[in-house]
Amino acid sequence: MRGDLQRLRFGEGDRSPEQLYLEAISVAQNQQARSFELRSATALARFWAEQGREPEARDLLTPVYNWFTEGFDTPDLKEAKVLLEELG
Repeated sequence: MRGDLQRLRFGEGDRSPEQLYLEAISVAQNQQARSFELRSATALARFWAEQGREPEARDLLTPVYNWFTEGFDTPDLKEAKVLLEELG
């Protein structure tokens, strides 16, 4: 959420949205919180895609999305799937 907020006011503050998303991914991985990792990876992938960094975005999000074997009707997985389809 902090990454999203910083993104809205990008250029202000001492940390970039990218740094905050990467930090969120790291915390989620350390806590083995796959849903939060997916949410953070999706946010960072969207941020990168908006910057023209589609290959990096796809490479980040694909393995996190592929970890899941159920729950594909949840909003987070639906959002990740749509983004992956947009990324090609």
